[in-house]
Amino acid sequence: MTTKTSSTTPAYPVTLTIDYPDRSLNRLTTFFRIFTVIPIAIILALITGGNFDPSATNSWTWLYASGGILFLPILLMILFRQKYPKWWFDWNIALTKFGIRVATYIGLLTDVYPSTDEEQAVHIEIPYPDVPKDLSRGLPLVKWFLAIPHYIILVFLGIAAIVCVVIAWFAILFTGRYPRGLFDFVVGVGRWSLRVSAYAFLLTTDRYPLFSLN
Repeated sequence: MTTKTSSTTPAYPVTLTIDYPDRSLNRLTTFFRIFTVIPIAIILALITGGNFDPSATNSWTWLYASGGILFLPILLMILFRQKYPKWWFDWNIALTKFGIRVATYIGLLTDVYPSTDEEQAVHIEIPYPDVPKDLSRGLPLVKWFLAIPHYIILVFLGIAAIVCVVIAWFAILFTGRYPRGLFDFVVGVGRWSLRVSAYAFLLTTDRYPLFSLN
């Protein structure tokens, strides 16, 4: 029965794997990770459209028209034209991968400084959708709402993941290793979050996200 299910059920069209660092991690950069990540975090913030405006009511403003993940334009294109421009897809996926590489570094899952373009230890696969075949015209209007159960679960999983990272921080300082169980859990939370993002915001699939860390 298990073999039949695995052979007939297609894999979810979003995958995330992160290579486990089966070696001693750099204790020094781990100890100062909150500081060493600042330069690349600033670059990520600038790319995603954040800028500081002292004259604004809220100091931080977000320029969605010039940066960040494209969401509303793609929603409208799918709704009215049944089209997902390839270069918009490439931008969203490249930015998503970059953001996850930075998050991987912050989460101590690697001690290799995040690259702006190379894959490194983070492997993500999100197929380009055949819009008329794979995507419904109207579903993108409500995907963000349908994903609410995932948001709630991910809040608690995110808190647990932060606790795991703190524990791993101490483990790396004393042993040089990231405990494999904690590593797999943190990666699983990231994998779950990526599936939700691909469904509700990247709009690359209509398949409802799996409630699973695997």
